[in-house]
Amino acid sequence: MIKSPTMKMKKTFGYLFFLGIMLSMGSSLAQETFPKNDVLDARPDRVVLTHATIITAPTQVLENAMLVIQDGKVVSVQTGNQVPKGYLEIDLSGRYIYPSFIDMFGEYGQPEVKRPPFRNPVLSREQIQSNTKGPYNANEAIKSQYNSSENFTVDKKLASKWRAQGFGAVATIRRDGIARGTAALVALGEDTENNLVINSKVADHYSFDKGTSTQDYPISPMGTIALLRQTFYDAKWYGAQTDSPFSDLSLDAMLANGNLPKIMEADGWLTALRADKIADEFGFEFIIKGGGDEYQRIMEVKDMKAPMIIPIDFPKAYDVSDPYSTKKITLADLKHWELAPTNPASLEHNSIPFAITSFPPENLPEFLKNLRKSVAYGLSKTAALSSLTTVPAKWLGVDQDLGTLEAGKMANFIVTDGDLFEPGTQIMDNWIEGKPYMVSAPISESILGEYDLSVGGLKAVLSIIGKGPKYQAELTLTDGSKEKVEFKMDGDLPVLKFTVKGSQYNLKGWTKQEKGMTVLNGTGTLNFGEDQPWTARMKEKGRGTLGAQKIQDKGPVDLGEVFYPFLAFGSPEKIASRSILITDVTVWTNEDEGILMDTDVLLENGKIAKIGTDLSAKDALVLDGTGKHLTPGIIDEHSHIALGGINEMAPNSGMVRMQDVIDPDDPGIYRALAGGVVAAQLLHGSSDPIGGQSALVKFKWGEDAKGLLIQGADPFIKFALGENVKRSKNNVSIRFPRSLMGVEQFYTNAFTEALDYKKEWDAYRSLGTKEKRTAVEPRKNILHETMLEILEKKRFITAHSYQDKEMLMLMEVAERFGFALNTFTHALEGYRIADRMKEHGVGGSTFSDRWNYKWEARNGTPYNAPIMDREGVVTALNSDSGETMRHLNHEAAKMVRYGGLTPEEALKMVTLNPARLLHLDDTMGSIKVGKSADVVLWTGDPLSLYSKPEKTIIEGAIYFDLAKDAQLRRENSKERARLLKKMEGLEGTENVSTRISLERLEFHCESLEMQY
Repeated sequence: MIKSPTMKMKKTFGYLFFLGIMLSMGSSLAQETFPKNDVLDARPDRVVLTHATIITAPTQVLENAMLVIQDGKVVSVQTGNQVPKGYLEIDLSGRYIYPSFIDMFGEYGQPEVKRPPFRNPVLSREQIQSNTKGPYNANEAIKSQYNSSENFTVDKKLASKWRAQGFGAVATIRRDGIARGTAALVALGEDTENNLVINSKVADHYSFDKGTSTQDYPISPMGTIALLRQTFYDAKWYGAQTDSPFSDLSLDAMLANGNLPKIMEADGWLTALRADKIADEFGFEFIIKGGGDEYQRIMEVKDMKAPMIIPIDFPKAYDVSDPYSTKKITLADLKHWELAPTNPASLEHNSIPFAITSFPPENLPEFLKNLRKSVAYGLSKTAALSSLTTVPAKWLGVDQDLGTLEAGKMANFIVTDGDLFEPGTQIMDNWIEGKPYMVSAPISESILGEYDLSVGGLKAVLSIIGKGPKYQAELTLTDGSKEKVEFKMDGDLPVLKFTVKGSQYNLKGWTKQEKGMTVLNGTGTLNFGEDQPWTARMKEKGRGTLGAQKIQDKGPVDLGEVFYPFLAFGSPEKIASRSILITDVTVWTNEDEGILMDTDVLLENGKIAKIGTDLSAKDALVLDGTGKHLTPGIIDEHSHIALGGINEMAPNSGMVRMQDVIDPDDPGIYRALAGGVVAAQLLHGSSDPIGGQSALVKFKWGEDAKGLLIQGADPFIKFALGENVKRSKNNVSIRFPRSLMGVEQFYTNAFTEALDYKKEWDAYRSLGTKEKRTAVEPRKNILHETMLEILEKKRFITAHSYQDKEMLMLMEVAERFGFALNTFTHALEGYRIADRMKEHGVGGSTFSDRWNYKWEARNGTPYNAPIMDREGVVTALNSDSGETMRHLNHEAAKMVRYGGLTPEEALKMVTLNPARLLHLDDTMGSIKVGKSADVVLWTGDPLSLYSKPEKTIIEGAIYFDLAKDAQLRRENSKERARLLKKMEGLEGTENVSTRISLERLEFHCESLEMQY
C-alpha cells in the first residue's frame, strides 16, 4: 500500500520513472485465472493528474482540473486540486488531457488477408462450388461466421504506432469477404489478449469485395450486390424455419449478430449510395465506411440519412516537373488533391453524422497531421473530437465505458503539451486502461544551451536546442564551419554522434550540475577505436525553442469549386430545365408531318409544348435555327458506357441489375451528348446465356445514377447466344452449357424452374390466415423472380445474337413458354429470317457495316438493316461502343447508301425505332407536342459528315452546347494550370514517384470487371 498521502512528480525524469513503475504494476484483478510465476503485486493503481486542462467531452472543458483514476477506471474529474489520500499525484501544469481516440474501422491484430493469384475464369477451369470445408454458406465470400475476437493477437510494435496518433481502442475486423463477420473492440495496450478485448462483438461487417474467395461467382460489382441481396433474403427465410432442412453456420452467425451495428465498406460516394439502397430494401441501416470523396456529391450523401465513417488519407501532391507526365493527370485527380481535406467539414456543415478512421493502414503515420489539416480546412474542433470519441463509442454501443472522461469509465486518455488540433502540439502520453504509455519523451530544459566541447584533440562549440519533443544539435568548429550532431537522451544519459573531417565520434556519458550550469561528460570512441574521454561545459543556457513549435496554419487558400460531375466538362451547378424557343429551323418530326421547313418549336416544362410558326414565349431562351436542323435525340439500343461492370459469370445472371452499377461520372456520357445521343439501354455483357437486367437511362450530365434512370420505363434483360456463352475459347471449361443443344436446354430449365417456384408461392398464398401462421414462407429467389417477370410479360428480352439458327431456336423456346422476344441485338443474319422475325414480333438492332470480326459474324452485310426494315421488322442501329456511339448519325447515313433508305427512314433507325424497341416511343423518338423535350439542334443536315450537334437537349435542359464546350475547354485549361502551379515546388514532392491518373477502360460485350 502507498502510505504517503501524495507524491508530486514534477521533475521530467522522475515522471518517466513513474511511468515505468505504472507499467510494471498489474491490476489486482487482471488475469486472475492465469498462473503466476513471480511475486504477487497487489498494489492498487491510484493516480491523480492535477493542474491540467481536461477536455472531458467534446463540448466540456475544465481548466486547472484534476483527473482521479484507480484500477484502470476514472474515479472523478473535477476542478480544484485537493488530492485524496492514498493517491500518487502527477502535476500536469500546462498540459491538456483528452479522451483517447476510438477507430471504428481497423485491422489491428488480425491475420493477414492473402489474396489468391489472378485467374481468368473465361480461359481456365471454372470453380462453380465453394471450397470452404464444413457446413458453411454455399458461397465462399459469405464469411459471417468469422469472429475477430477469436483471431486477435496483440502486436506491441503496431499498437505503439496507433497510440502515437492518439488512439486507445480500435474495432478490428479481418477485411475478407462480402459478409465478413464480427469486429471486436480492443484496447491498444500491451497486455494479454484476455485483458485487451473490451467487447468481443461490436459490429457486423460487409463489403462489395469478395476477398480471398476463388469461387467464380461473383466476379462483378453487380454480382456482388446480387449475392448480398440474396443472402439477406436467405437469412430471413432460414431464420423462420422451426426445423431447418440443412445447416448453414454462416447464416446462423448472420442471424445471431442481427442486432449488432452493420458496417458496410464502400470505396466512395457512388458505392455508398449502392450500399444505402440495399439497406433500404431490407429495412435496416448501414454505417457506411466511405472513401473520402463524399463532398463531390454531398447532397446525395445527405439524402441517404446514413451514418458515415470517413478516412482522411488525403492524396499527396503530384510531381509536376515532367510536362509529359503532367498531361496524363486528370483534372478530377488534381481537384481531389486540393478539395479532399474539405470533406470532413463538408459533412459537418451538412449535418451528416460521421466518425473518422485512420484507415487505410498506410495512412496511420499521417493521421494527426491530416486531422489537423481537416480542422484548418473548416472542420470544427468539437466535431473532430466527437468523430473520434463520443460518436464511435455510441455507434458501437460502448458509450457507457468509453468516449468521455467520466466516473466509472475506462481511463483511456491522452496527455498533450497544448491544443491537440493545433499544428506542432505533441502527444506526450497515451493512457490505456489506466496504464501510461509514453509517446513523446519531454525534453529537459536544463539540457538546452551552448557548450564548450572537448574530446581528444577536438574543440568546438556544441549547441543543443529543442524542436517539439526532440533535440537538435550542431557543432561550430574553430574555423567557423558547422557539422550536424545526432543527439538524444537515453534516460539521464546523453548520446552524441557526429563526423568531423572524415572522423566519426560516438559519445555517451552523464549529466551533472555545477554552479547552476549543466555539464556533460563521459567516454566515447573515435572511429570505433580506443575510448576517448569527453566533456561539454555549458556556457549559455536555453538557446533555441523549448517545447512544441506552434505553427500557424493559414488554412485553405483559393480553393476551386466542386463540379457536377466531378471531372472535366462538369459544372459548379447542376444543369436545369428551362423554356427554350427554337425559331426558323428545319424540323425532322419522325411523324406523319415529315420534315417541316422554317418552323418554330417551343420547349416548356421538359416537354415539347408547341410546333408552328411565329411562336413566342415569355422568359424563354430563344435560339435562332436559321439554316439548322432539329431532330429527336438519338437513342442507342445497345451500349455499355457509364457502367462499373459488364459481365457476371454465372450461367444465369438474371439476378444482377445493371442499374446497381451505373457510373454517372463516366466521361463517355459527355462524349455521347456531343454526338447527339440522349438515351441508351445499358446492357449486361454476352458471357452468359442469361445475363443481367438492363438499365434504361437518359444522359443527364451531372446527375447521380438514380437521376439518369428513365422513370417508369419497362424493364429489360440481356440474353446471349453464340460462342461466348458456350465458352468456345476455353478447352478446359466445365460450365454448362457447352453446345447449342445445351443452350436450348438451359433456357428450358430456367423457365421451368421459375414455373415450379411460382407453384410453390401460389400454394402458400392460397393458405388461409390460420394456416399461414404455422407455415413458413417459401424462400425468395431473386433469380426465379426475374424469370417469372419474363414469363408474365413484365420484363422484355434483348438477345445478343449473330446466326440465324440460334435466333430461330430462341424464338421457338419463347413461343413454347407463351411469350415473345423483344429484340435481337447485333442480329447479323437477321436478313435471312426477317419474315420469321416479323411473324414472331421481335425487332432487330444491328450494326451498319461491321462484320467478320469473329467467325460467327462472317455472314453479316450492310444490307441487313434495310432488308429487315422493309420486311416489317422494327429495325434500329446500335453502337456497342463508346466511340461509335458518338457518330450514330453517320451510321444511319450509311443506310441511304446501302439499301436505298430515305434520309427520314435512316434517321428513324437511331431515333424512333430504338424508342419503339425500348417501349419509349410514347414519350421519345419523334418531335410531337406532349412528348419529352429530348431534341438535338444540328449545325446542318443531321446525316451529313460535316454537321455537328450544336445543342443536345434532354427534357428541356441543354446538356451539351458547342459554344459552351469551347468555353469549358478554356476554363478547364485555366483550372489545370492553377492547380499545377499550386503543386509546383511543394515540400516533399521532389521525392514523390512520378504518378499519372488511372486510365478509364472502355467496356464492350465481352469485358470483365474482375474482383481479384
